[in-house]
Amino acid sequence: MKSASPGSCPRYGPNTLRGKALALWRVCADLVWPPLCPVTGEPVTAPGELSPAAWREVRFLDAPWCARCGRPFDYPIGKGAVCGACAGQDNPPCRISRAAFVYDEKSRRLVLMLKHAGRTDGVSVFGRWMMRAGADALEGADTLIPIPLHAHRLRKRRFNQSFLLARALSHSSGLPVEPHVLARSRPTPSQGGLSAKARRRNVAGAFMVREAAKPFVQGRRFVLVDDVHTTGATLQACARVLKRAGAEDVTAITLARVVKPVDPLK
Repeated sequence: MKSASPGSCPRYGPNTLRGKALALWRVCADLVWPPLCPVTGEPVTAPGELSPAAWREVRFLDAPWCARCGRPFDYPIGKGAVCGACAGQDNPPCRISRAAFVYDEKSRRLVLMLKHAGRTDGVSVFGRWMMRAGADALEGADTLIPIPLHAHRLRKRRFNQSFLLARALSHSSGLPVEPHVLARSRPTPSQGGLSAKARRRNVAGAFMVREAAKPFVQGRRFVLVDDVHTTGATLQACARVLKRAGAEDVTAITLARVVKPVDPLK
């Protein structure tokens, strides 16, 4: 029998007292401050939704794509096809990775508003996008795990954007969130500007399964949740420690991903 949860999140949703209060607050707030598109600034019907012009600018991801990492292909090349980077990897710890949209000059505002500006009005919409893009990554999964921040960075930022995305994805998919399974064992410098090889080196040994969570991990199937997939170094590092602790399967869903050519040998 699988062990109990190491520390489930508090209940939330439209049927809780807190959920009803938040829903009433949103209605009142929309009357005073009409919701605007986070990309174009045009009026929209609900917080976090995109205007027609923004829909044309954001490149949402869908098949055909690499069966493993989700890198989009220009045309269908057959079921189960993988990209060049994935072809050189045998049995990666993170079996499947999917993302809702391409991270580029047009869409990066959506990510940065959440990550650095603390704008959470679009999170519920993001959860629905991630569920649509990550249907195969969610199939058969037991639990969602947000990529953890180190305590120092969490105190500075005051929130973990990966947890907010995981909670929104949980609301859409019905899967529970467990934020207390993984921990960062050491702080890591920003991954920005690093090559794929440097990113792997930067996060090597940076994650661990909490001691109290190890019985919970045994035999379970997890979905990692993060904001941006660049080279996959962080996702693979987290998946690796989960597999070593006895996880049966690990997949990942991110809000966005970089799709520019990446040399896996650098």
